[in-house]
Amino acid sequence: MDDLRKEFESISEQHFYAKPAFGPDGQCAADEEVDLKDYPSYTEALYAKLIAPHVSGVYISRWDIKEIALAAGDSMAIHPRKRMFELLMKYATSKENMQKVLEVLKVHMEDKIAIYEGFIQDFPSTAEVFVPKIEKARKTIQMFPKIIEEYF
Repeated sequence: MDDLRKEFESISEQHFYAKPAFGPDGQCAADEEVDLKDYPSYTEALYAKLIAPHVSGVYISRWDIKEIALAAGDSMAIHPRKRMFELLMKYATSKENMQKVLEVLKVHMEDKIAIYEGFIQDFPSTAEVFVPKIEKARKTIQMFPKIIEEYF
């Protein structure tokens, strides 16, 4: 019986305690790289890449989507986030409108990055929380030209 217990503890240490299952922001490493073609529609792919905070590094609220739409030239009422994003993508069916939306989204994300950097400067111990978010946000912003290229 003792041998069985030791074997079980050994297996547990190897598979469960050796490395954390999730990163510092609660994201699984396997979720890191997702191909846009894995989704049934491009709107869902963009929703997963741009609106999911564990992927983009930035939380985008319903009010943020409303402000982004307004700055890009569209007006919309408050709905659930996914519906609002779908309406925003319906507006962005032309290349010019999509560029406007992505430019406004870029400004929004850069504003959030500035807030995160301010937290890091004022509270250095928060760097381990905000640095990965900043990196994800910058990676997302770098993806914008590819979105234009693939979408149009």
